[in-house]
Amino acid sequence: MTANGNLTGRLLHNLTVTVTHAQLTSRYPGWNRTNETPSFNRLYYIDSGEGKVIINGVAYYPRPGQLMIMPAGSTQTTDTSRDNPYTRYYCHFDAQIGEWPLFHSANKLYICDVPDPGAVRAIFTEMIDWFQDTGFLATLRTQASLLTLLSLCLESGGYSNFLDDLTHTSDQGKLADVLTYIDQRLMRPLVVEELAELVHLHPNYFIPYFKKFIGVPPMQYVQLKRMELAKRQLSYTSFSISAIAEQVGMELAHFSKVFKKSTGVSPSAYRSSTR
Repeated sequence: MTANGNLTGRLLHNLTVTVTHAQLTSRYPGWNRTNETPSFNRLYYIDSGEGKVIINGVAYYPRPGQLMIMPAGSTQTTDTSRDNPYTRYYCHFDAQIGEWPLFHSANKLYICDVPDPGAVRAIFTEMIDWFQDTGFLATLRTQASLLTLLSLCLESGGYSNFLDDLTHTSDQGKLADVLTYIDQRLMRPLVVEELAELVHLHPNYFIPYFKKFIGVPPMQYVQLKRMELAKRQLSYTSFSISAIAEQVGMELAHFSKVFKKSTGVSPSAYRSSTR
């Protein structure tokens, strides 16, 4: 896996999404807006009608059967026909990786022809119903519906690598090097000063820089990666617990203590429960 591909996977582990509005409507005046720059993302499924969308000066003409994402921070103008207004399923949502917006004010509309319009209508209808319910499970289902629709739009529209724009920037490229460095050195002691030096930052600046993109401070991330490796080794190998402790750079007693604090069970109990 490339360094940037590795970073993309790490970033998505810290993805959070929140639906802030969900509705089905065909009202004419409610969709006509000029040069708005919303702080939230919009997701639409166009069921019928005609109109246009202008994102940062580029015009698009969404058709019935298309799903589209209008990123937060982009300048948006929308217009629909008075005689044949769009019937549209839609939601407003926030999506962030750590403190970083998922779509990071992208300069374009993400749009696709959906392979199964009936399925998209059903998912949107369920999302709208669940959004009205404030219960915990309804919130999870609403988020799951959103993630399904976002994945469908990005996949069907050929945007599977859309995060490359994020990971190919200078800052994220440097961060990819830090993550690779950590992965290759889990068995030896690591300190924040050592990691900060890789990107030529003072530790006081490096810690919030790292947390912005990954969601946790660097040394907490190192600990999480060590526990991930330990759990894999306990589940899928016959290495002794002391050998696994050595692989993650810890003395056995300290490893057992940290592992139990992280998982709620001892390493031996974890091994027994996963086999």
